[in-house]
Amino acid sequence: MKMIKPIQQIFQLATMVSSLMIFFSCGKPKDQFHMPAEWEQHDAVWLGWEKDTIRGYYPPIIKAINTLTPNVKVKMAFNSDSLMQVAKHYLIAQKVDTANIRFYVMPGDRYWIRDHGAAFLTNGKGELGVADFAWNSYGRPGFLKEKYNGNMDSVQKYLDKYKVYTKKTGSVDSLMAVAEGAKVLKTDVVHEGGAIEVNGKGTLILCEATVFERNPDLKKEYIESEFKRVLGVSKIIWTKKGLADDPLHFFRKITGNYYGGGTGGHTDEFVRFANATTILLAWVEESEKDNNPVNQMNYERMCENLKILESATDQDGKPFTIVKVPLPDFIFKKVAVRKKIEDNEVTLDIELDGFIPSETPKLGDSILRVPAASYMNYLVTNGLVMLPTYTAMGSSKEKEERVEKIFKEYFPDRKVVFIDMMPQNWEGGGLHCSTQQQPVKSK
Repeated sequence: MKMIKPIQQIFQLATMVSSLMIFFSCGKPKDQFHMPAEWEQHDAVWLGWEKDTIRGYYPPIIKAINTLTPNVKVKMAFNSDSLMQVAKHYLIAQKVDTANIRFYVMPGDRYWIRDHGAAFLTNGKGELGVADFAWNSYGRPGFLKEKYNGNMDSVQKYLDKYKVYTKKTGSVDSLMAVAEGAKVLKTDVVHEGGAIEVNGKGTLILCEATVFERNPDLKKEYIESEFKRVLGVSKIIWTKKGLADDPLHFFRKITGNYYGGGTGGHTDEFVRFANATTILLAWVEESEKDNNPVNQMNYERMCENLKILESATDQDGKPFTIVKVPLPDFIFKKVAVRKKIEDNEVTLDIELDGFIPSETPKLGDSILRVPAASYMNYLVTNGLVMLPTYTAMGSSKEKEERVEKIFKEYFPDRKVVFIDMMPQNWEGGGLHCSTQQQPVKSK
């Protein structure tokens, strides 16, 4: 009789182990969607388009399309049929093989398709999904509240003026889902695609600065639960702030006489996964941090993020390898503050009413305009890593060679191609912001 209890315990233990083995062999349900890592195989890469005769977006995008089409299908979205027809004529004139491109009319589409477009998902049943986040034009309500010194009448008047267009832009991801026969996972959390960074295994990196600015009335616990639900992740790592030269909206005083504009901290400017266990972090060397005040700000912010990442673990409780990727040498241009800039004028000068009151320089002042320049705004796709180049702007060739070496080490089976994206950088974005990958459906 004394042997019965130990035998029962052994039997119970064996049953529990067997159950756990069955559970882990089954894994997640086949119908559960998740966002694949960017380095997984792509069915297509999407690009947006908009009327642009002075910003200079077109030449870099032509280079990007010609680089992409031999490796992956290109899909392009347009706000209207007339814009699409004009674009087709332009592409043909630039000797782009449009037979390799699929064209779609998506009312409300803007250029930066990464942010408002579909965040594609897959599941084990071979189905395609889309995470449909809410859209408020990069946290514009909060920005306007600051711009108008808390005058909510002025804020609402502005929001009402662009209400229809904002709603249309917020529907582009759903239109893309319909076009691809994808299931939509909708959430009321406001977020942009340039601030989603996943390793494809269950870990997501977010930036507190953007997420909480976009969602001031939502609790962190709820936000986390929604990200886990619609992106299929189980672990979230919260970084603090993005790069100083990616401030919230246009135009913002970064520090001193330096001004710029951007998203307020998108992850695709400063922190990316190279693989499931390796994180790339934008970095300012200690020897460069005192070269200018923006470098100093970035050094302090990235040091704080480094500490967070070094103590973080992945979805399985394992630590990451952190690789520091140098930022390009600091780029800026002296520009004038003017009363009026004509629509057809090619200039980096800034109109006086483009600033918020507390940061407004005087009419006629010269200020130092700073682009959102970072090697982290790269795209990984089939057989390729596409990186921005900054040597034409005076950044060190030796530094760019170091960056190339890092990417060749962590993406050994892909060709590394550099593209000059400075026109997009001056407007607060880059190559990654300009594109959105559509993964191959799981089998």
